[in-house]
Amino acid sequence: MRGITRTATRRGVPFPTRTFPRILHLPQYRREAAIVGARAATSYGEHVATELAGDLALEGVAVVSGAAYGIDGAAHRAALREGGLTVAVLAGGVDRVYPAGHAHLLARIAETGAVISEVAPGTAPTKFRFLQRNRLIAALSGATVVVEAGWSSGSLNTASHAASLARPIGAVPGSITSAQSAGCHRLLREYGAVCVTCAADVGELLGLAGDAGAPSPIADPRLVRVADALGTRVWRTAEELAVSSGLAIDDVEAALGTLALEGRAEREGAAWRLGAA
Repeated sequence: MRGITRTATRRGVPFPTRTFPRILHLPQYRREAAIVGARAATSYGEHVATELAGDLALEGVAVVSGAAYGIDGAAHRAALREGGLTVAVLAGGVDRVYPAGHAHLLARIAETGAVISEVAPGTAPTKFRFLQRNRLIAALSGATVVVEAGWSSGSLNTASHAASLARPIGAVPGSITSAQSAGCHRLLREYGAVCVTCAADVGELLGLAGDAGAPSPIADPRLVRVADALGTRVWRTAEELAVSSGLAIDDVEAALGTLALEGRAEREGAAWRLGAA
């Protein structure tokens, strides 16, 4: 994802006032992963976010986040440092630098990646718009990883949107005494999130494990839609997959049969999930 930008100067810092998406998927990038978490992150959380985002960038995975302080900022900076692509999704207009302390970071992201928003330039960020913005972070990403989050953190809202799109969710475990990891432990315990400890775990969530480059193409678009709707851990019925993929139940069942033959899907009773192949 790369944009053509027009720039303005805010407090002496060049910053894009418009971003026009030109290329949504460049061949050198192997899907996108959202790395999100607490603004008031601990040193542990920032270290993990930096390691994950940096390693993913080196593997050609684009890093998507919200440009906030804490985990978001650490993820963006790590991707930039490794020369990778990173995308910042804002709650206000792209000309409203928020947070102000990330003006230079956002300018750097716009140079090689994208700074995007669904609201018009000049629109102020509000609490409601932050929650709305979270659904875009989830939708732009093949998987969402929460590095640190309190019990009711907004990052859980992003994970919820990812789950509603049948996208895999990962959570980084932390100390059981840390309030900043309570939300991650909640995701692991109550929402079927996958435990993430390294970039390879994120690669598995994206379906990149064991490939030698770009994901293997699947010719039939119906197979793509059903494969995207399948979870890595959560078992789903054909009816649930039909709702997630937007396909007729007959098309879903036919696609599942093909995916099973290829080892891309496995069945247990009436439920399905992604296979190990």
